[in-house]
Amino acid sequence: MDRLTLERRQVWVYLTAIIAGLLLGSLLPGIAPTLQAMLWPTLMLLLYTTFVQVPLLHLRAAFADRRFISALLVGNFLLVPLLVWGLLHWLPDDPVLRVGVLLVLLVPCTDWFISFTQLGGGDVPRAVAVTPINLLLQLLLLPVYLWLLTDAQLTSALTVRDAVPALLVVLVPLLLAALSERWLEARTGRDALRQHLAWWPVPLLGLVVLLIAGAQVAAVKNALELLPLLLPVFIAYLLLAAVIAKLLALAWQLPASHGRTLAFSLGTRNSFVVLPFALSLPHGWEVAAVVIVVQSLVELFGMLGYLYWLPRRLFR
Repeated sequence: MDRLTLERRQVWVYLTAIIAGLLLGSLLPGIAPTLQAMLWPTLMLLLYTTFVQVPLLHLRAAFADRRFISALLVGNFLLVPLLVWGLLHWLPDDPVLRVGVLLVLLVPCTDWFISFTQLGGGDVPRAVAVTPINLLLQLLLLPVYLWLLTDAQLTSALTVRDAVPALLVVLVPLLLAALSERWLEARTGRDALRQHLAWWPVPLLGLVVLLIAGAQVAAVKNALELLPLLLPVFIAYLLLAAVIAKLLALAWQLPASHGRTLAFSLGTRNSFVVLPFALSLPHGWEVAAVVIVVQSLVELFGMLGYLYWLPRRLFR
């Protein structure tokens, strides 16, 4: 099996991990603290192996095609937040549910985006080039979006003291990935290590999902009851994100391959980066993290639809 085949079939890895975690947590309820303790280092390792694939030291390359990058930035950081704000009106007035949806839908993906762009006939060099811009802007803008779109309940629930560990879980792997990139590029032949690490995100995310399911059995079961509310929102997001990409491609006069790349960027969301912040929420907010896991699974099934729909219909 090559890596792209693994990534195409990764949804089955995560479904298996959820079932295994629920069984483990149900049969051995006393194991929950152990699983919770394993979660944070596993998540940091996942983020490191993900970030090390991103060309963090090559921001200048992202601006080589100003027309494409401007369309992508308008889509991801202006139109998508407006779309998410509109979709919130489909949900009940439940702050935990809404925070989970906001966290996972507001920020663009940095890894699945590239994989599915390659599988769907997009422009991979452009996808790779814009990824560090997407990553850095989302870290800066996510607090602004949450401040604009949430009420005082989130502010009172998530204090600065709670957010600091989650921020470190993201920033430490990001810094280590940047240092690793410098080391990898210092001498020829070292890039084989990066290629080896590219295999890790899928099994590591599977382990993270298993740990969450095992440690939060009750929260996962509660989230399953919310599926009739969440599924229409997440499916509508995937459809409308592709339509926005099509309209942007027409307005910016982008070729089909660039339009596909834009659609995959708008359609994939960065559950890896926001998961630490959801896990930092206090007792009673556990469902927010499970909502993120649910969205990731829906997104992966949606990407299989994108792989058929985008090159054959929307961006021929």
